Amino acid sequence: MRGKPKAKTIDEYLAVLSDDKRAALNRLRKTIRAAAPRAEECISYQLPAFRLDGKLLVCFGAAANHCAFYPGAVVEAHKDELKNYDTSKGTIRFQADNPLPTTLVRKLVKARIAKNAGSARPADTR
Repeated sequence: MRGKPKAKTIDEYLAVLSDDKRAALNRLRKTIRAAAPRAEECISYQLPAFRLDGKLLVCFGAAANHCAFYPGAVVEAHKDELKNYDTSKGTIRFQADNPLPTTLVRKLVKARIAKNAGSARPADTR
């Protein structure tokens, strides 16, 4: 995406997308916000993202031929529920006209919150 200014907010990122992708990603954004009301919106790796307690929670975005949700390492644990979507590692790709179900997004966000909370270990004192 040469020459395109980098978005500084999620609204700026969404503004340049096609109507169908913008609608699908806005729906995803609302669902994430509902599942993690304390999370802060940000841009991370040039993608719309949410951060909770200083840690990256999830990202989402649009590519030429699909939209994507990046909940990270929780994808593998939910692979049966994601069998109708193209997944790899921490990525779920979907078409704008076939968005991820709200209940599934909520479940993935909650799983990611739990995973982040579990990884908050005290510093090694050796």
